Amino acid sequence: MKTLLVLLLGLSSGALHAADLPHAEPVPGGVAIVPLQRGGTEAPRAYFNGDRVMVLKGEQEWLAVVGIPLDTKPGSYAIRVRERSLSFTVQDKQYTVQRVTIENKRKVDPNALDLKRIRRESAIIHAALSAWHARTSVPLRFDLPVLGPVSSPFGLRRIFNGEPRNPHSGIDIAVPAGTPIRAPAPGRVAAIGDFFFDGNMVMIDHGQGLVTMYGHMEKILVKKGQRLARGEVIGLVGQTGRATGPHLHWGVSLNNARVDPTLFLSRDALARLEAK
Repeated sequence: MKTLLVLLLGLSSGALHAADLPHAEPVPGGVAIVPLQRGGTEAPRAYFNGDRVMVLKGEQEWLAVVGIPLDTKPGSYAIRVRERSLSFTVQDKQYTVQRVTIENKRKVDPNALDLKRIRRESAIIHAALSAWHARTSVPLRFDLPVLGPVSSPFGLRRIFNGEPRNPHSGIDIAVPAGTPIRAPAPGRVAAIGDFFFDGNMVMIDHGQGLVTMYGHMEKILVKKGQRLARGEVIGLVGQTGRATGPHLHWGVSLNNARVDPTLFLSRDALARLEAK
């Protein structure tokens, strides 16, 4: 098995410019950028954990842009490309703990009818996140969907009413109810709906397994299948679903792995977010 160096912020001469790529951080909930091969006119198909991964062409080599699930342990992992296995290393990262009190206890311990609804909704979400739509050009640097302080960062080990739950798979941006939410990059609306935990939610498919999610909306202003331009309003901020106040839950999924949305922000957008 051939060991490859995971690129961090810069890429060698002849590859895609770093400004066109997400910020590489090969940790649980992060993104690894792995060189696959030089030459060839057709993108090689690459898979990680059974899911197809994004492959883009640099000037002289093909690159895999790989989402790393939050529950991944540090160590060596492999991307499968045809008959080859290309390894990369996942480094450790520790996330902090957040304790939250939810007044509606059903949002912490759903009843039997709630669980049936959750299973139906999980199938819809999984279908949207695991879909593959080929695109030769994928937007990998995002604008902010809303501008405000981050009330819950990515990866928090969340404890609701004293009970441990899954880590926070996105970032929460605290802004007033009714604030317009804008598409951070071009894409197509993959799914919309009123979900048990996420409330009114929109999912946007940007191509090659890159999907963004917008939860707890007050109102949805787009339709499934609609093509979106960068900056187009998709809905209004609210506090539907499991929310203790108005905010936008913004998630990013890459090859069906939830990853840190801030890794995809443009330098200007990241600076504006950190200034809040």
